[in-house]
Amino acid sequence: MPNVKIFIDEAQYGAARDGLAAFLPDMRTSLCSSLSVGNEAFQLAIIPVLGMPDQPQINVELFLLERPDRTRAMVTEVAGQLREQIGHATGQSVAVRIAMLDPETYVALK
Repeated sequence: MPNVKIFIDEAQYGAARDGLAAFLPDMRTSLCSSLSVGNEAFQLAIIPVLGMPDQPQINVELFLLERPDRTRAMVTEVAGQLREQIGHATGQSVAVRIAMLDPETYVALK
């Protein structure tokens, strides 16, 4: 159920859009492998936002269901790889935040 939202400052959106769009398939493949899920489990979105100039121009939020194999160390490694890859694809400063959700209380209607 990985839900990935990539918020990008609208001032940088035009310059980073094509690189980020081209990177999405590779990002999904990499995350599927790292998190042991199939493509159909993903929800991806790129959202232009109005932000402050002194903060990272791209903010990635990744929500995952808790699983025993998703340790803090493993999730931290995934966050670091994601930050590096998106930074390389866009040339922008990137912040990554990952939150774990309780599978007993999480509800998704599609």
